[in-house]
Amino acid sequence: MSNPPPTTETAIKAGSNLPASPSNEVATFASGCFWGTEHIFQKYYKTKGIKTAVGYTGGKAATPSYRTVCSGSTGHAESVRVEFDPSQVAYAELVEFFYRTHDPTTLNSQGADRGTQYRSAIFYHSPDQKAIAEAVTAEVQKKHIAGKTIVTEITEADQWWDAEDYHQEYLFKNPHGYQCPTHRLHW
Repeated sequence: MSNPPPTTETAIKAGSNLPASPSNEVATFASGCFWGTEHIFQKYYKTKGIKTAVGYTGGKAATPSYRTVCSGSTGHAESVRVEFDPSQVAYAELVEFFYRTHDPTTLNSQGADRGTQYRSAIFYHSPDQKAIAEAVTAEVQKKHIAGKTIVTEITEADQWWDAEDYHQEYLFKNPHGYQCPTHRLHW
């Protein structure tokens, strides 16, 4: 049985270590190993008040773990959930940043990481987010990804599971840990 997509408030309260704030929104992105995705979002947006959590979404198995997600059998993507104040940073800006910081033209892989758990995906939380994600994708395709095709999935947000505690802010705790070479500014 599929759970309905969470609202911003329930998504934060129910499966995430992010605190709920009525004025904040949630954005969810997958772009390869979640350590690097979370690290680069925090590096560039922490001063704008974002909060992040890494976890699993987009799959069908109940209660996924790092081990089961990495097996490729659950259908989940390693993802980052970003809580943000839209008066400080616009969702469109976060979507463009997502595209700037990985290779959205590679199917089910980033760098040396291979498998559907490393796919490029935007999990939208509202019809407005879907429309913005589609518009930004078209703009990025036209302006920055000439000659290749963006393969990023744009799909409705579903159940979220926080990753195990040791994955949260992993590269801040382990600055010499593995970081995918695609997690950098590409333009």
